[in-house]
Amino acid sequence: MATKLEKSNSLGPTSSVDNKYRDDFFRFGSSKFWADLWSQNFAFLMICAYLLFEYMRPQSIIPGLDILPWMQIFLLLSAAGYAMQKEREPVARNYVLFWLLLFLAVILLSGFTAFIPEYSWRSLDAYYLWILIFFLITRIATTEKQLMLLILIICLASFKMSAYGAKAWTMRGFSFTSWGLKGPPGFFENSGEFAVQMLVFFGISMYLFFAFRHRISGWRYWFLLAAPITAGMSVMGASSRGSQIALAGLLYLIFLHGKISIRAVLLSAIIGYTAFSFLPEEQLARFQEIGEDKTSQQRMLYWENGWEMMQEFPVLGVGYYNFIPYFETYYPGDMLYPEAQLAHNIFVQVGADLGFVGLFVYLVLIFLGFSIPRKARRRLIEMGLEEDWRVYMSKGLALGFLGFLIAGQFVSIVYYPFMYIHLALVCVLLNSVESTRREMERASGNHSERVPATEELPVA
Repeated sequence: MATKLEKSNSLGPTSSVDNKYRDDFFRFGSSKFWADLWSQNFAFLMICAYLLFEYMRPQSIIPGLDILPWMQIFLLLSAAGYAMQKEREPVARNYVLFWLLLFLAVILLSGFTAFIPEYSWRSLDAYYLWILIFFLITRIATTEKQLMLLILIICLASFKMSAYGAKAWTMRGFSFTSWGLKGPPGFFENSGEFAVQMLVFFGISMYLFFAFRHRISGWRYWFLLAAPITAGMSVMGASSRGSQIALAGLLYLIFLHGKISIRAVLLSAIIGYTAFSFLPEEQLARFQEIGEDKTSQQRMLYWENGWEMMQEFPVLGVGYYNFIPYFETYYPGDMLYPEAQLAHNIFVQVGADLGFVGLFVYLVLIFLGFSIPRKARRRLIEMGLEEDWRVYMSKGLALGFLGFLIAGQFVSIVYYPFMYIHLALVCVLLNSVESTRREMERASGNHSERVPATEELPVA
């Protein structure tokens, strides 16, 4: 008989509270999928609409839609719907909101002491809106069904981007272009940021495939398999060296880490050789030129001088969003281009702007981004749900977040959606696990006196 640990490591069908529900529900595109979606409360539907418009940007594709500030409207409607809810489910305690607010406090303090305060005040919305979005997602989405809907919506929006990226790279004969690939207008329009989103999507979709591959067939199976494949192809076609390094690291963790076997080695070798074969000569030359080409040299100057800023202003840095004006003023001889850019490293960006205080808070948020899915996975295993799809999803979310961190050593993406949406999703994951635990206790008639690790929200 297989042990509990052996079961948790298998990729077989899930053994959760309601297998039939999950088998039926994952038939996305079916009438049941849409029925489950439209049966949700108004606040949840509005936050889903926000995510669709943020990731897919249909208002940019269809000019007739670009007449209203859709994202702001959906957020306001979601907040209003949440405020009017008469009953609210408890949410799992996670402390993320506290640290997000603390990060905001550091940003505000750094603005008062900034090199040019105006640069700080005019960029506040680049961060504080993420607190609102995080709050709404994590307070509104508390059940397993809502978690799955959020995951599927983000995956469908990301698959639209990855399918386009894979097609564009294929149509140009897998050749190299300096501009790489572009996503929809917004956060993912630039090739580097587009590639980071594909890394996040790669991690999520890969483990979504692992979770459901034995329970789906036909086009759904191939659709689910195509998601990580097209995501990986988009990373390759984006011509971003940092993201390609991150993709190699993710593939290593999936196929080799902790389980060296002939099959894993052969599969990794085949994937690696295939990817290497499709890399154009110009891209290979870029890897050989790392540290010597103009782009690399400029980034190293940003990092070197950013570290000097952190040492000179260790508490609150040069000021929120003040890296560029400070660099242009005090390091003009280190500008290899007409204008300075951001630090091209998430840790240097935070440390130079917000000092070691801000960097410490940011590192705590990163720690929570890994510890919360691990906590959710541990609780599922403790409940006997070793093969629940959320066990796999906890790994996929963590893998995608790691891709963001690796790629973030080469781009300035501190205030992009990657980390904040990730933190929201892992908190919803933990919410759903606690919701399942309560369901199981009610079903078994076990009214334990143990205080649940949840935050009871007041009723409006």
